[in-house]
Amino acid sequence: MACHCAECRGRSCLESVPIFSGLSESEQLEIAQITNERHFQKGQLIFSPGDENHSLYVIHQGQVKLSRISESGREQILRIAGPGDFIGELALFSRLPASTQAQALQDSVMCVIDGTRLKALLVKYPQIALKVVEELSARLETAEDMIESLALRSVDQRIAQALLQYSADCGADKFDLPISKGDLAASLGMTQETLSRKLSAWQVQGLIRQKGQRGIEILDREALAHLAELG
Repeated sequence: MACHCAECRGRSCLESVPIFSGLSESEQLEIAQITNERHFQKGQLIFSPGDENHSLYVIHQGQVKLSRISESGREQILRIAGPGDFIGELALFSRLPASTQAQALQDSVMCVIDGTRLKALLVKYPQIALKVVEELSARLETAEDMIESLALRSVDQRIAQALLQYSADCGADKFDLPISKGDLAASLGMTQETLSRKLSAWQVQGLIRQKGQRGIEILDREALAHLAELG
């Protein structure tokens, strides 16, 4: 049986999330009964630092940016989440207020699961809790990689590696950035001006070609790979 979300007809949003996909129909029904649908417009905040968040958000449609804002106002993007991902999971393990900001990058539809009642189901179905821990472990490893990148890799390395990864994800040398250049800069730990200057310089050098706000074409993959390795 599908969850209560109107948008999930035919394919439960619960089935699209790895931590729930292995549950039986009756087990998914239990979770569906504590789930509600919410819509967020592009740019809308889902939760902010200091909010008392007690829900798990499963993204059914759209894209969400999770970030932290420094006292000086500089943003560091921690993760971009899309369909099938979940956010707000720390509310399941801690009573502390949210420490991150979640903002919709696109019009989004989410299945919001009551955290207090979900905790009871985690006790009842420990396989869910184990999968949550596995997912959090993977995210911790990603966070550690990000810290290493910001501390040890040059601006050239970070940008080159990001472009090569996007190209690999798309399977082509010509692709559109999945996020704005401002958000890309924030995720790489630099200002948008620094990113723009570097991309413009690489275009003059014949390494890449830019088209519009997000279009990128890699013209010299070998040179870009060299920058990714050596900075």
